[in-house]
Amino acid sequence: MTETQTRASGGVQSVDRAFELLELVADAGGEATLSQLAEASGLPQPTIHRLLRTLISGGYIRQQPSRRYSLGPRLIRLGETASRVLGASARPHLTRLRDLTGETSNMAVLDGDQVVYVAQVPSPHAMRMFTEVGQRVDLHCTAVGKAVLATLPPAEVDRILSRITMSPRTIHTITNPAVIRAEIDQIRELGYAQDDGEQEIGVRCFAAAIPDAPTRAALSISGPQARVSGLDMNTIIPLLRDTATALARDLNAGG
Repeated sequence: MTETQTRASGGVQSVDRAFELLELVADAGGEATLSQLAEASGLPQPTIHRLLRTLISGGYIRQQPSRRYSLGPRLIRLGETASRVLGASARPHLTRLRDLTGETSNMAVLDGDQVVYVAQVPSPHAMRMFTEVGQRVDLHCTAVGKAVLATLPPAEVDRILSRITMSPRTIHTITNPAVIRAEIDQIRELGYAQDDGEQEIGVRCFAAAIPDAPTRAALSISGPQARVSGLDMNTIIPLLRDTATALARDLNAGG
């Protein structure tokens, strides 16, 4: 954000820049060098160094012995509180999604190179999916993970895929980065992602990204393959997208 834009928005430039640095460190996987931050932000290194010293003194950034900068422990409490707030906001939407589909509904947000579940409303069926809130899962083999990846710029997707180990969770897990990139392109076109036994045998999930959310996030439904495969996709996919859009409005209300 330029100084003129900051003044026009009523913001404080140094605060905007400090938050931008935190976001850039997070985008880099939680750790970055001074030169990387300078290149990504376009700010002079002395300015970045001054801001980082302030963030370090507050516990929001930590300097490693390697002189790389990583996210600090003070952010943990903020993140946990934010996750609870996001989960509470999502619950009415997830409940409606569960009631209309009969399947477990979930919300997950991007956290480093994985996604973490922040809310869930379980299916009423005896045989159902249950994912613990707070559980972290991989991006390449989950519908929520792939839906979130599809919201990122291609260059950022490439950086993430170069960092992660695309371990096979089942015989259906895609472990080829080129295949994942092609699927992400398709997800961007279709507006939804799916996981067909890629994370867990016998489980099928559909997910849609939450547009313009304060953080990269997605909603999903999940359940036994046989039952989920019998759902009407012409109804389910628009329902997922509409629910994600409605939740985005709630999250951004008053922002």
